[in-house]
Amino acid sequence: MAAALRLRNSSSSCPQSRPGPSDFHLFGPLKRHLGGMAFETEDDLVSELRNWFDNLDVDFFRVVINSLLSRWQKCIDLHGDYVEK
Repeated sequence: MAAALRLRNSSSSCPQSRPGPSDFHLFGPLKRHLGGMAFETEDDLVSELRNWFDNLDVDFFRVVINSLLSRWQKCIDLHGDYVEK
């Protein structure tokens, strides 16, 4: 995680990639979990993120993986112009 945060600030000739339709499921629950929290250091944030991911229930991922087929199909049908609300 810390390496990813460092890479964010490095220059690259490659264009930034955007999260695929399969990544968005994390934003809502993670936002709710982190809501109202304040972190003194980046290490504190990384520690909390690791703790959150380590404690996710297996069903959280099972539901998401099972929904990927329909999400991918929507993305294909819309030629990549797909945003789920």
